[in-house]
Amino acid sequence: AKFPPVTEFNEPNYHIIPGHVFREAIRRTIFATDVESTRYALGGILLEMGSDGVALVATDSRRLALQKAPCKSAGTHEGENSTPVVPRNAMSLIEKSIDDEGEVWVAVHQNDVLVKSGHSTIYSRLVEGRFPRYGDVIPSDSSHVIDLVVGPFYSAVRQAQILTNEDSRGVDFHFADGTLTLHSEASDVGSSKIELPVSFDGESMAIKFDPRFIAEFLRTFDPEKQVSLHLIDAESAAVFRTDDNYTYVIMPMRL
Repeated sequence: AKFPPVTEFNEPNYHIIPGHVFREAIRRTIFATDVESTRYALGGILLEMGSDGVALVATDSRRLALQKAPCKSAGTHEGENSTPVVPRNAMSLIEKSIDDEGEVWVAVHQNDVLVKSGHSTIYSRLVEGRFPRYGDVIPSDSSHVIDLVVGPFYSAVRQAQILTNEDSRGVDFHFADGTLTLHSEASDVGSSKIELPVSFDGESMAIKFDPRFIAEFLRTFDPEKQVSLHLIDAESAAVFRTDDNYTYVIMPMRL
C-alpha cells in the first residue's frame, strides 16, 4: 500500500529516436561524465532536444563528448525544458533497457524525464544545476588533421599506458613525417616507445595526453572504425571527429 505510484507513459508530446541510435549515443558519451564533481550538472548527460535532431553531451571539464543524432517529434513542445541533464545512473539504466530494433520515446518536463522503450518505461528526476556552454570549448579550426584507424591506435595507446603511474600519467604523442611515436615513462618501472604509421606531413609536433581519456573514447568503436584527430598546437584542445556526427574534445597535459 505504501509503494509509490508507478509512472506510465501517457504523454501527448514526446520525441522519437531509433533505438540503436540512442543506445550508441549514450555509450559514446556516458564515460565522459564526472560523478565526483561538486558541479552536479557534470554528473549527467545533457539532452538537447530539437524537432528533427538530438544532441547528447557529457563533460568532466578535462574532456567533452558530443553525439548528434536524428529524431522525430510528436505533439507540441512549447515550454518544455530544452536543456535537461539526465543523471548518469539513469542513462545507464536507459541504455540497458533499449531494444535496438525498436524506437525510444522521450518526454521531457521541467524537472523530470520519461523514457519508453518496448515494454519498459523509465522515470528520472533531472540533475539540478547549469550545464556549461559546451560549444565554446570546441575549436573551430586546426593546423593538422590526422586520420587514424581505431584498432591499431587503441592497441598502441594501451601499450603506452602500461608504463605510466600516478606521478607520470601522461603519454607523449610525437607526430613526424608519416609516423606517430608514443613515449611513456615511469621512474620505478621503465619507459616505452611505440611507433605507428599515420597520415601526417609537415613540421613535427608533440602533445601530451592522459592515455585513459583516449582509451575510454576508442573503446566505444569497432576496431575498423576511422577517426580524425584535429590538432592546433601542444597547448590547445585536441578534437577527435567521426563521419557520423561524433565529436570528442580532450585537453592536453603540460609537456
